[in-house]
Amino acid sequence: MNNSKIILLVLCTFAFLNINAQTEYESITATLNDYIEGTANGEPDRISRAFHPELNLYTIANDSLRTWAGKDYISNFTEGKKNNRLGRIVSIDYENDAAVAKIEILMPGLERIYTDYLLLLKYQGMWKIIHKSYTYVDYPK
Repeated sequence: MNNSKIILLVLCTFAFLNINAQTEYESITATLNDYIEGTANGEPDRISRAFHPELNLYTIANDSLRTWAGKDYISNFTEGKKNNRLGRIVSIDYENDAAVAKIEILMPGLERIYTDYLLLLKYQGMWKIIHKSYTYVDYPK
């Protein structure tokens, strides 16, 4: 095989990997946006679509671990009732069928910025948030 064929084969391989990576990145982003927009716009079905059914949320309250079932979290959102939340994706890192994401949620009414650390797995062909750990800081005064 001559050098030009080897180079072409290598370039095609990288192009394929890049297309696959972009597709996975876009799929992860779509899941994260279902969570962000679903919570902001009162869309429990979108939140459910983003979360694995057995997801739990974790935080520290009064120096103790607080665990919250994802089902209970979703039940706090009423269909069509918008919330005063502004979310953005800070980062995404993934390999194969596992990913981690960092999300920031501004809560103007509470004067807080929440930071969510999310673990995702590609479950039955779809990216799902399987774990959420979060914390917050009050707005600087």
